[in-house]
Amino acid sequence: MTDLSFDPRDPVALTQALIRCPSVTPAEGGALTLLAEVLQANGFTAHLVPFSDEDTPDIVNLYARIGPPDKPALMFAGHTDVVPPGDEARWRHQPFSGDIVNGQLYGRGAVDMKGGVAASVAASLRHLDANPEAPIAFLITGDEEGPAINGTVKLLDWAVAKGDRIGHCILGEPTNPDALGDMVKIGRRGSLSGIITVHGKQGHVAYPHLAMNPVPQMVRLLAALTQSELDQGSDHFDASNLEVVSVDVGNPAFNVIPADISATFNIRFNDRWTRQSLEEWVRGKLDGAAGNEVAYDLVFERSASESFFTPPGAFVDAIVSSIEAETGRRPVLSTSGGTSDARFIKNVCPVVEFGLVGKTMHQIDERVDILDLESLTRIYQRILGQYFG
Repeated sequence: MTDLSFDPRDPVALTQALIRCPSVTPAEGGALTLLAEVLQANGFTAHLVPFSDEDTPDIVNLYARIGPPDKPALMFAGHTDVVPPGDEARWRHQPFSGDIVNGQLYGRGAVDMKGGVAASVAASLRHLDANPEAPIAFLITGDEEGPAINGTVKLLDWAVAKGDRIGHCILGEPTNPDALGDMVKIGRRGSLSGIITVHGKQGHVAYPHLAMNPVPQMVRLLAALTQSELDQGSDHFDASNLEVVSVDVGNPAFNVIPADISATFNIRFNDRWTRQSLEEWVRGKLDGAAGNEVAYDLVFERSASESFFTPPGAFVDAIVSSIEAETGRRPVLSTSGGTSDARFIKNVCPVVEFGLVGKTMHQIDERVDILDLESLTRIYQRILGQYFG
């Protein structure tokens, strides 16, 4: 049985307990079990839901809900899986200790994002003390830092299939660059990755007429992609960008023309594109550069995501005003940064991201200011109060 001797309405104590669960992806590490028991002890119906898929690790996820089933819930989403700590000898405080020193809570996941999860749970329990009929849900995955195949996307489908109604979602990822209240994410660019392969003929560099070097051909193809502007941005998004992230021939020798060459690229794209239109653009550019002279293979990764945007309105206003009331800062509404599980949630309901300060996420000595944990909890309390009116 999990130790539940702490008060889960205290976000610091709950964050400590979660950090002490070594939940490095794909290990559950006891973190989701702890949350399930905390929520069940406070009236939630909680489900630990495992998913599997080919060539990916099995993942345990958590879905919990309280309140009238016929009313749409405000859902808090997040993840308890964390990236590896790296060289533990370089940490001032052990990565799964949950030590508090000089007002800082240390540990892997303190910021990304066990602290955000703990704040949302603490805020919800406080709100339910005075408003026991509020429909609140939690969707917490163990697969955000991994392939993201057996996590949020499948858990959402599972929840919807069993008839749960979700009105809006707050995803507690660390959104603030410098101070709590800096930034709210109301959208994200999409992401598309691909691998280009050109096949040549291996041979001796002194006899190039007996070989076919694929390297110049790949350079020709990549130039067509990298020298073409995708767009100049849109009303709510920065310009789309394509980056070549790897070029490899697997050839350590100086006197051998390689047989094959592959290149990997990623495109972060705004709402001027869809996955389909962008794939067509890439193929068109490559076909134009290849002509009849270069034979290439192109494979797009299945983990692609579309861009999304949650327009400002009552929901966003409630979040902004709650942040401003607590911190004195009016947050920037942003669509910057990488992808998150919001890319899946937006298919079910409007989603906005707001969490802790992200300066130390994924770093040695990841840590969170304990005052920020309490402030974030109070912000979530204010949002709940406004949302349920």
